[in-house]
Amino acid sequence: MLPLTGMLVMTSIVCACAKTSLPRRTVIKEENRTKNSHGSFKAISCFATTIAILLRSIGLNGTYNPLMQSTSSSFVNKKMTSVRREGGSRMRIRAFPMNMDESYVQSTWELLRCAIQMIQSQNNSVLSFEELYRNAYTMVLHKHGDKLYNGLREVVMEHLVNKVRVDVLNALNNNLLEVLNKAWHDHTTSMVMIRDILMYMDRVYVQQHCVDSVYNLGLILFRDEVIRYEGIREHLTEVLLKMIAAKRQGDAVQLVHLKTACQMLLALGVNSRAVYEEDFEAPFLLRSADFFQRESHVFLSEENASVYIRKVNQRINEESSVAKHYMDANTESKVIKVLEVEMISKHMYTVTEMEASGLVSMLKNSRFDDLNCLYRLLLRVEGGLSVLTSTLSEYLREQGRSRVQELKNDKSVTPIKFIQNLIELKDDCDLFLTEAFESNREISKIIASDFAYFLNLDHRAPEYLSLFIDDRLRRGSKAMNEVELETIIDKAMVLFRLLQDKDIFERYYKQHLGKRLLNSRTVSDDAEKSVISKLRTECGCQFTNKIEGMFKDVQLSSSFMKIYREERERDFATGSEIEISASILTTGFWPTSNPSPNCVIPRAVEATFEKLKMLYLSSHSGRSVTLQPHLGTVDINAYFYPHGYDVLPGGSQQSSQKHILCVSTYQMCVLMLFNEKCCLTYRQIASETGIVEKDLKRTMLSLSTGKPKQRVLCRLATVDDVARQIGDEDKFWVNESFTSRLHRVKIPTLSNRSDQEPEQHEVRKKIDDQRKLEVEAAIVRIMKARRALRHDALITEVVDQLKRRFVPLHGMVKLRIESLIDREYLSRDPQDHKMQFELRGLANEALIRR
Repeated sequence: MLPLTGMLVMTSIVCACAKTSLPRRTVIKEENRTKNSHGSFKAISCFATTIAILLRSIGLNGTYNPLMQSTSSSFVNKKMTSVRREGGSRMRIRAFPMNMDESYVQSTWELLRCAIQMIQSQNNSVLSFEELYRNAYTMVLHKHGDKLYNGLREVVMEHLVNKVRVDVLNALNNNLLEVLNKAWHDHTTSMVMIRDILMYMDRVYVQQHCVDSVYNLGLILFRDEVIRYEGIREHLTEVLLKMIAAKRQGDAVQLVHLKTACQMLLALGVNSRAVYEEDFEAPFLLRSADFFQRESHVFLSEENASVYIRKVNQRINEESSVAKHYMDANTESKVIKVLEVEMISKHMYTVTEMEASGLVSMLKNSRFDDLNCLYRLLLRVEGGLSVLTSTLSEYLREQGRSRVQELKNDKSVTPIKFIQNLIELKDDCDLFLTEAFESNREISKIIASDFAYFLNLDHRAPEYLSLFIDDRLRRGSKAMNEVELETIIDKAMVLFRLLQDKDIFERYYKQHLGKRLLNSRTVSDDAEKSVISKLRTECGCQFTNKIEGMFKDVQLSSSFMKIYREERERDFATGSEIEISASILTTGFWPTSNPSPNCVIPRAVEATFEKLKMLYLSSHSGRSVTLQPHLGTVDINAYFYPHGYDVLPGGSQQSSQKHILCVSTYQMCVLMLFNEKCCLTYRQIASETGIVEKDLKRTMLSLSTGKPKQRVLCRLATVDDVARQIGDEDKFWVNESFTSRLHRVKIPTLSNRSDQEPEQHEVRKKIDDQRKLEVEAAIVRIMKARRALRHDALITEVVDQLKRRFVPLHGMVKLRIESLIDREYLSRDPQDHKMQFELRGLANEALIRR
């Protein structure tokens, strides 16, 4: 308890307020009255207590205190106020004066100063904070707040200078952080208690005069007189940095002191990070940058990218943990940024391009963990992902070019193997993308772009891809279940999306599909329809319209052949021994070339064909049917017997070998001639069959080449290049020594390589002609919709519209525009010939629909 003098002062204040002319609202606010259950108001206990103390001080309890009397005599005047006793009698109380004299102000301040010093000395158990609050309240209420505020500053500063600073200076070289943290804890605890005592000054005086609050004043003084005192500031920063350096070296360090110091520096900023940044964070970041730079060179000296990225990743985790748990939250991102610059940005090219352990080595050895670690590190810094993608792109393009070159130089690598290699490479890249690069969209685009680059390096890539799909869909190919087949087709379609010349693929795919359908070699209709569905999804219905028409023709042909066989069974008495299976092909759907116009079919075969033709035309009037001998196949019963043996009467043969020869229609026409003559020249064969020279030479080479005992025909050549050329006077006869372990022997038609080059040029010319028409149709469609369009914009729209089938060259588009202008489909703007075109009149609708 304080001396009773303090009690009397506070009591006098309250009594004076109750009787004088001060506003009643002031008294009610301070006394905080509450309403009781009877509806009357009752003063709070502190007011009753002060009245009781007052009564005791003036002798009502039979006790007299001379100190209290002398203290109160200086401001109590002669005017008295009556107060009723408990027994009903009245007593007189002097009224409180309106003004405080200097001596009372000084005595009140001395009382508060002593109390503040006791609080700073942690000897506050004997203090009454209620009495201290009321004394401070009195001084502020009577306009002496400046004395109280300035006095507080002096007392706090004196304590910090004479006590706290001295203790800290004595501990500079021994337990600085422990001493400083304890001093800081004691100071903040004291300032909280002092702030509570001077709460009224905080609410009134501080706000009116725009000065620092009591607590903030204590922080500022501690900052200026202790933390930033000469010798302490620099030493504190160095101690903190040495502690962090020791932690980085793996030493055991009590980081709790670091956390307390950082919290102290943040608090000393008074709603600002300035003190923390200047005294710790800025030097910490500078020292960290130097440390990271030195450590990165130590890591690089091992010349191992995997080791480097793992150590850097470990360093990031450690720095993040320390900053997160012991420093300000904003420091973590800053120190990690410094680390990224020093250990990643400055060395990302070196690490990525390390010859024996860099990105390329990781890709070749499928080190997914290292790739993922490298990816995450490079993703942290600006430009890191571009470094990774550029190196990855260079590696993929090199791999693709090597495979293209391998196809050209290595004869063992077939087109099908080439596509298989690309699919395997794509599988590897997809695995890297998902397992190492977290399906990053930018990397995915780079991979697709690189595959498109080297896939289109070879202009025959569309043909190769079609051959690959044909190989997988043909019956008799490598056994695969439905799931495996669907998977491999999906992978092939990924490559198809990257093709630029999809129209060339369409042409070859129709050729290969036609052979599968006509020869009944397709693995299943469901698999074929699945491919068509995927092509329709990628390129639209127009792309697959003809392919779907081919399937429809096969179905209609199957239905028609059922009808034909029923008719044949009714006419079986005619004695025909030839069975025929025909496919009705719609012109325009099938990629058929012009057959030999004068090809002579054996009479028996032609008679059977005419019957089938008449039956078809009888139910389909207005149509014409033309035989396509270059697409047909024939099974021939062939009898081979040694020289000198003749056919006996009755049709039997002695010592003969019977085989079924699977040949083309052209081969059948040639072989049937040898039923009439034993030996024929090439000129005679050409005259008898009417087959064009190109097809006939290919046919004769296929029948007369191979192993001696596996050739169907023997040949007496008159030219030097027997394997490639046939002379007009070359003679042919049946090989009587023909032998084969197989009863059913397939005689393939050889492809003359000398004819492949002209055929490819012819195919290319047809495709170019078709493209010209498609480009013109696209131009007319666009201009019909837009009416007027600038030249560059028109070219861009044409390319965009046609890119699902092929990517036209800008030069081709310009030439087609000029052609349309010449033919008056388009006209130039007379004001700007180079930049704008207009549609003139109505365009040819047939051209638009192409």
